[in-house]
Amino acid sequence: MSNDAKTKEKVRIAVFFGLCILLVVGIFVSIGSGTVSLSVSETWAALTGEADADTDRIVNLIRLPRTIVTVLVGANLALAGCNLQGVLHNPLADPGIIGVSAGAGLFAMVIMLLFPEQSAMVPLVAFVGAVLSTGIVFFLAWEKGINPLRMILAGVAVATFFGGGMAALNVFYSDRIQGTVMWMAGGFQGRSWGHVEMLLPYSAIGIIGTILCARSLNALQLGDELAKSLGVRVMRMRTILIFLSALLAAVSVSVAGMLGFVGLIVPHIMRLLIGSDHEYLLPCAAIAGGAVVTLADTAARTLFSPLEIPVGIFMSFIGGPFFLYLLKRRMR
Repeated sequence: MSNDAKTKEKVRIAVFFGLCILLVVGIFVSIGSGTVSLSVSETWAALTGEADADTDRIVNLIRLPRTIVTVLVGANLALAGCNLQGVLHNPLADPGIIGVSAGAGLFAMVIMLLFPEQSAMVPLVAFVGAVLSTGIVFFLAWEKGINPLRMILAGVAVATFFGGGMAALNVFYSDRIQGTVMWMAGGFQGRSWGHVEMLLPYSAIGIIGTILCARSLNALQLGDELAKSLGVRVMRMRTILIFLSALLAAVSVSVAGMLGFVGLIVPHIMRLLIGSDHEYLLPCAAIAGGAVVTLADTAARTLFSPLEIPVGIFMSFIGGPFFLYLLKRRMR
């Protein structure tokens, strides 16, 4: 191994462990921050079952499930972005490009506006909408396999269609729209162990499946013909990766609402730090995504306390300028 390769390997290992530390710090900061501030020792005591009843209730019933949800959602969206940018050969791709967010948003709004008494069904119905919109995009983009260009065009068309449906609901039920504002902005208020149980199995399938496909995703970056010569079944692998991206994004949107830019920002930052080898990029992006969303959620609920700002607003302030930077760089 050359000196450059050894240096690069050391940098990747350092970044990986640095991100792990950042994630752990983010988790403790998230659990310890709020109306009642908790020290690291108090937080640890609650996690190990040695705290008093009030502290135990605050940590294990309110803050811990919310923090777990933020970590999983961040990891899911970051991995979905990595997948889509690699498969579609588009550095500006993120989960919203395949219509997931719009489909979930429309179905969730139908429940929240027309059947408010069934609000507990919002995550499940949003997931159904996300999967349905992705299925429509698959159908429109399929031509002896998934064609990247057709996938992007179909995703834009489907997102526009469902976005029109949301706009129509806003007009027809303007007197009820207030109840949907927080969900549409993206946030984790009121997330509980029930959301963790719904999110965890789908996240496990998507995360493990994506990381197992890392070498095939590397091969796809070399072009279809060279990937085929390396033994990769291109169309099959591209379809699997897009399905995994849709699964990760759909379940995340169903729990967190319309949370954007995570799948765009995190993969790019990780590429700048460790390069484009997906065997390193995917696990680092998952950890970084979890840390970024957890810290952003902590800031959103503490900076303007007692008012809680949807975390999607924070991500928009960060992601919007970053997207413009990438677009300008791409045009150059």
